[in-house]
Amino acid sequence: MADERFLVVRLGSLGDIVHTFPAVAGLRESFPKSAIVWLTHPRWVDLVASSGLATEIWPVDSRDNSSVRQVLSKIRKLRWTAALDYQGLWKSAFLPFLGGISTRIGFSSETIREYGVQILYNQRVRCVTVHIADQNGELTLRAGARTAVAKPTLGVSNADAQKVRAELLADGLERYVVLSPGGGWRSKCWPAERYGALAARICAELGLRSVINYGPAEETLAADVKAASGDARPVVYDGELGALMALLRGAELIVGGDTGPLHLALALGTRGVAIYGPTDPARNGPYPPQEIVLRKPGAITSHKRITETDPSLLGISVNEVFEGVRQRLGAPA
Repeated sequence: MADERFLVVRLGSLGDIVHTFPAVAGLRESFPKSAIVWLTHPRWVDLVASSGLATEIWPVDSRDNSSVRQVLSKIRKLRWTAALDYQGLWKSAFLPFLGGISTRIGFSSETIREYGVQILYNQRVRCVTVHIADQNGELTLRAGARTAVAKPTLGVSNADAQKVRAELLADGLERYVVLSPGGGWRSKCWPAERYGALAARICAELGLRSVINYGPAEETLAADVKAASGDARPVVYDGELGALMALLRGAELIVGGDTGPLHLALALGTRGVAIYGPTDPARNGPYPPQEIVLRKPGAITSHKRITETDPSLLGISVNEVFEGVRQRLGAPA
């Protein structure tokens, strides 16, 4: 029905929004003419817009009282079919609750990590699936959708694509692999020296140079990877979101841990090799699960944000990752 209006709440972050796209694509496929308003942090407005799934995108900073008041005022002025909180945190659940939306759909206590958040929902979904993208899809089904998840199509602007291509060509890169050594917290990051050694092997044996992508406060990490790469001459890159999307879409392959750029690259159709340690790829891995995922048996799932590399990651060798790269690229042994 065209007169239905859904409020989607997913404030951040990069990888989590990417894992929300399939569920919202399922909502859009089921309700092609209905309004879908997406609440997200101002930093991620362009990312949400790239999916083309939302009728409107309302930025809100949950730490800014003025921003929250403004968005609550907008919510209260409209009639809503349902609100779907794909984030499951107090800061996200409060928005439809205080906005007075009568049907508020969220996860049950078995899925939510912040204690007590489920009391703000009046429809709580106890998930039977494992991957977070599929769990998001269960919320979509509770909203009355026929399809839990669908494949989203992300757009990259021609201007960003041309700009990034020109920059790479100036550095002598036409075909390249992206290495994404960061990951939010250090315990889930494969060591920088191993990324450097991997870049050296990719260059020497596959004839491809690497681009080292890094985010805020990761300058030293990227420099360490480059220093460990020998004569491989990788390019260090820290472009804005639009440029990052162009960079990732144009890559032959990405290598990274459980990090936003990895998930974004896969959503853009780029091949990948994923390196997992304390986070579980069954829940947070590539989606759909068609890429090569390396994780040591016996790795303990933990979301503790510690500064030391998880021991399970130290058990993954450069040779294992390189073989994954070679296999995913279809290069001869």
